[in-house]
Amino acid sequence: MPLTFHLDPPLTPTLHEGILTLWTAVSNAGGAVGFVPPVTPEVIRPELLKHLIAMAEGRHRLLLGLDDHGTPTATAFFSFNTHRLMTHWVWLYTVMVHPAHQGRGYGRDLMRAAESAARGFDGIDAIRLGCRGGLGLEHFYASCGYKEVGRVPDAIRVAPDDHRDDITMLLPLT
Repeated sequence: MPLTFHLDPPLTPTLHEGILTLWTAVSNAGGAVGFVPPVTPEVIRPELLKHLIAMAEGRHRLLLGLDDHGTPTATAFFSFNTHRLMTHWVWLYTVMVHPAHQGRGYGRDLMRAAESAARGFDGIDAIRLGCRGGLGLEHFYASCGYKEVGRVPDAIRVAPDDHRDDITMLLPLT
């Protein structure tokens, strides 16, 4: 069953809670989406609220993947640059697929949908994203057409004795 992708869906309380549930499940499964397990929805909620405020202000856009039951199963947030010399590219943040649905090609579907959406944004020539080293994520993104353009060794502290590289990937759209 393929996911159905929606750009800028209406944010109902039910959808808000569904995204929070997704983010919690991904985090607790070890996903590199800003948190380290174990984590509760209440720990993640303030970060989701920051994304929602940025959406209301027009600085972020949400790409949401729903399963056949209408449950949030995948997300990616676009963040627009405000610096006048960098408005030609967007950041892609909080890219995630529910752990129960991984291994079915939904990650690739999400990345294709993100690329397609970004191609529809006026004046956008590229997508950048950051990923945490040590999980092979850079290989997945490379297989989706992204190129590694930067790496800061040990920039992410997952635990006091566990540092990971911060890797920047780029997908030109032109």
